[in-house]
Amino acid sequence: MAKILIPLPSRDADPSEVAVSWQILRNDGHEIVFATPDGHPASADEMMLSGVGLDPWGWLPGLRQLRVVGLILRANGDARKAYATMLKDTAFCAPLRWDELDAADYAGLLLPGGHRARGMREYLESPLLQGIVAAFFDAGKPVAAICHGVLLAARSRSKLSGKSVLFGKRTTALTWVLEKKAWTTARITRFWDPHYYRTYNESADQPSGYMSVQQEVTRALADPADFKDVPRDAKDYARKTSGIARDSVKDDSPAFVVRDGNYVSARWPGDVHRFAREFSAMLGEKDSCV
Repeated sequence: MAKILIPLPSRDADPSEVAVSWQILRNDGHEIVFATPDGHPASADEMMLSGVGLDPWGWLPGLRQLRVVGLILRANGDARKAYATMLKDTAFCAPLRWDELDAADYAGLLLPGGHRARGMREYLESPLLQGIVAAFFDAGKPVAAICHGVLLAARSRSKLSGKSVLFGKRTTALTWVLEKKAWTTARITRFWDPHYYRTYNESADQPSGYMSVQQEVTRALADPADFKDVPRDAKDYARKTSGIARDSVKDDSPAFVVRDGNYVSARWPGDVHRFAREFSAMLGEKDSCV
């Protein structure tokens, strides 16, 4: 059994990426420790759980509960069940504070994502968390990052090299294709809040996509080719790139995951079951070597 750290923002983390990862790792016998900025339990992005507010009429009190687009974009049934169970977990209800963390106390690190700017920026921009992430990489400990969690890793600088901890690594993350597709949809269906799916927006002098997760992560890599997306000849390519099909307990065919040594990454919530299973398997490999 390994002791795994999952740091979270106070609010707006993606519920699928947190809860499914927690459930799979816990079911495999690992101990999970959560941490938040202030030591209070985190709350996920509610819209990703309920789907309420993701339709064009979502701003109207009398019609908000009527969901069409929201039912497509929200977390799938597996993730919602996992989240409901996680809310009762002792570790989730009593997280540590970020400033209490020491990488030496843990065997591995998992970085979930989330896109809503109001809550995620404190997580992505925290020098404290970036230092913790760097300590895990510098120690060669297993690390898993998904979606915007990869962006936190990309911003974390190794004390050994002074470069991003992802410099020299192969990785994936939320692709610009997926991010742009969600953003384009939200500009129509959530027109009063058109940037809901963009954590960072480009300034007037920046080209489209410059502040996307994919492009910022790519700028941190040794070679742009180290950013990996689904190969055109991959089996189930259409499902893996649809932005709608998500993996599940019984079917991971829509998922795409990249592993490089002790580091594993994934793109979005639709990859999370396979992502968590591969990380758990990696931890088992480390345990067997002790």
